[in-house]
Amino acid sequence: MKPGNGITCISKIFRNRIIHHVLFWLLSFYVLLNLFSSSSELYKVDYLYTLIFLFTLLIVVYINLLLLVPKLLRFKKYFLYGIILLIILFAGSLFNVLLFSRFIDFLLPGYYFISYYSFFDIVKFFSVFLFITTLLKLSKEWFQLIESKQKLVETEKEKVEIELKALRSQVNPHFLFNSLNVLYALALKKAKETPEAIIKLSDILRYVIYDSNTDKVKVSSEVILIQNYLDLQNHRIDNTSNVVFETDIQDDLQIPPLLFLPLVENSFKHGIKADVSDTYVLIKLRSKGQEVIFEIENNKGVTDKIEKKLKHGIGIANIKQRLLLLYPHNHVFSISENEKIFKVFLKIRNEN
Repeated sequence: MKPGNGITCISKIFRNRIIHHVLFWLLSFYVLLNLFSSSSELYKVDYLYTLIFLFTLLIVVYINLLLLVPKLLRFKKYFLYGIILLIILFAGSLFNVLLFSRFIDFLLPGYYFISYYSFFDIVKFFSVFLFITTLLKLSKEWFQLIESKQKLVETEKEKVEIELKALRSQVNPHFLFNSLNVLYALALKKAKETPEAIIKLSDILRYVIYDSNTDKVKVSSEVILIQNYLDLQNHRIDNTSNVVFETDIQDDLQIPPLLFLPLVENSFKHGIKADVSDTYVLIKLRSKGQEVIFEIENNKGVTDKIEKKLKHGIGIANIKQRLLLLYPHNHVFSISENEKIFKVFLKIRNEN
């Protein structure tokens, strides 16, 4: 048997509820035996008396644990629970007294039992055991509830992490496809800017594959990524297009990677078109205090129905889903557009 399996078996044994009950009653038997013994030496009659006394306790305790607690106390029927508990408490105590005062001689005629406890002393015994066992049961259920909630939280966290990785993996191929198109166009023209474009693409891919493989990155890292992307895209747009990227990073906050670039891609894809003169993309990124604000605006070309669907397609849906998972109550994401202009506003707030 492997060491790990041995530890697992021991853990299962100690978590077994039957073993818990057996240990509790063995300990109770030991305590009561020493309490009931009239001398330092223990006799057979002491063992029998303690066993029978414990049997009367068992009846009352398990009526409470198996019936009253799950049927009444768990459903907050406190008044009814209290009344019935008092009834079985006094009934059990009375049964104990009658058993030892009248019936025990018929059951065990060869022994002489003497009880030194009055009815109210027996009530005290029963009350203590009812209190202890009820408290132990409620404590165990409370710990089980906490453990269940913790497991649920861990499961939800794992689910969110898996979903975020899936969403992030959807973003990655777009960089490669769009950027390769730029390199292909430069290669066809045998442009002198090709080596520089390859370096930019290399920097982007390094960030996408390695640096962004974390939960959070600095805003400044995203600024560099966006700038590299813009530099690369400048090779495919004409001189009439105006691309402006304004930044104001007062506090270099931690944010999820690859959150803004799909929006930049979207603007280039749908804003820089040959059918519109003086095309532009205006990007603003501000980071201050606990807030990061990203705004992007572009003018629109003549789009057909398919392109209109794409504007609100995978890229936008991806960002919305990531924001819901990462900032469920701490983000604002809005899209506004008319016949000529398309705008996106995104604000996220880090929790302290």
